[in-house]
Amino acid sequence: MKTTFTFPSKDGKTSIYAVKWVPEDGSFDAILQLTHGMVEFIERYTPFAEYLIKHRFMVVGHDHLGHGNSVLSKDDWGYFAPGDPSALLVEDMHQLREMIQKENPGVPYFMLGHSMGSYLLRRYLSVHGEGLTGAIIMGTGFVDPGTAAMGAKVSSALALLRGWKHRSRFVSSLAFGKSYEKYDMTGKDPARSWLTKDQEIVKWYYNEPRCTYLFTLNGYKGLFDTVSYTCRQENVDKIPKDLPVHIVSGSEDPVGDAGAGVKKVYEMFQASGIRDVTMKLYQGDMHEILNELDKEVVFSDLLQWMQQRI
Repeated sequence: MKTTFTFPSKDGKTSIYAVKWVPEDGSFDAILQLTHGMVEFIERYTPFAEYLIKHRFMVVGHDHLGHGNSVLSKDDWGYFAPGDPSALLVEDMHQLREMIQKENPGVPYFMLGHSMGSYLLRRYLSVHGEGLTGAIIMGTGFVDPGTAAMGAKVSSALALLRGWKHRSRFVSSLAFGKSYEKYDMTGKDPARSWLTKDQEIVKWYYNEPRCTYLFTLNGYKGLFDTVSYTCRQENVDKIPKDLPVHIVSGSEDPVGDAGAGVKKVYEMFQASGIRDVTMKLYQGDMHEILNELDKEVVFSDLLQWMQQRI
């Protein structure tokens, strides 16, 4: 059902850790590639993957540079690469897609990106969107591009003084602004978490070393650059018009400004002329809808959306 493998990152030195989930009989009707979020790792998506393989999907995904097992050492957690780090992450996503599609020619191919992964997928679609069967953008939002670009500049300026691997709580506070203020961001009060209403998952998350490190300045630059790029209409306009896109989020997710930012993204995709773009907000849900108390409903909805487009 599950196998792991590695492939060389575009950074030229790191082995990217990847996972493949396949139905027990080895046959499937479609493939979904998962792109995980900031400060987590691909195997957090195992319950969703195991659900999909029961419905004749292959599921694949990898740990981004600076995450999980895609590091030279734990000191690299939260650090991407020199140069344009977000572009490297996008190219690693594309390497995995090309590898899996070469092994399975002609099989319908979907991609899903969550949180930081949603922004990376939005950037990916603007450069490599051709040939996909559909894309699911999950836990995303809208930030004024100039504000995000300023965050990248601040990260770069501090890196001149402290180095790219410096971990700045000030820069972290820029990334998690006003919309997060009413939530607990430390794990000390699971009932007030921004992640999910499932308190057991919140407790697990904040006791997992792969989910609790502070991003480096390099990591934040990559994040801010990606957000700035994806929130510009001219870049949304580069996405293929015949690509089905489904945008989903929790209605209380601070990343999407409690739905307002999600609707803004949906309107940008509509304005670009994409012919099949849909949106759903799950009422009362927080950021991680695949880990919410109603996750079975989310699982079923996403499966149905994909099945209708195979």
